[in-house]
Amino acid sequence: MLHAVAQEVPMSALAVHFHDTYGQALANILACLEEGVRVVDSAVSGTGGCPYAKGATGNVASEDVVYMLHGMGMQTGVDLDLLVATGAWLAAQLHKDTASRVTRARTATA
Repeated sequence: MLHAVAQEVPMSALAVHFHDTYGQALANILACLEEGVRVVDSAVSGTGGCPYAKGATGNVASEDVVYMLHGMGMQTGVDLDLLVATGAWLAAQLHKDTASRVTRARTATA
């Protein structure tokens, strides 16, 4: 689909948006990055969802995306420690478990 859209719209003008219902969001983002996409939508703590799709999860967690990007050596300008703290705070405010694997891993050892 990305290739089809890129036939009409320059890759530099495209952004991607993934939910992580099946645990494939990071893999999909990586594939899009390899094709030249540089804008990725995400949500702190993986908040969100879809009222039209039963069982759909929230958006891919920003914490997980930033962790992956930093691991790839990409500069984001995002302080991952502060993002993780914000995600944990938001999940607590919403009385929900965080959807971020990074936040779960980091807060489990804290």
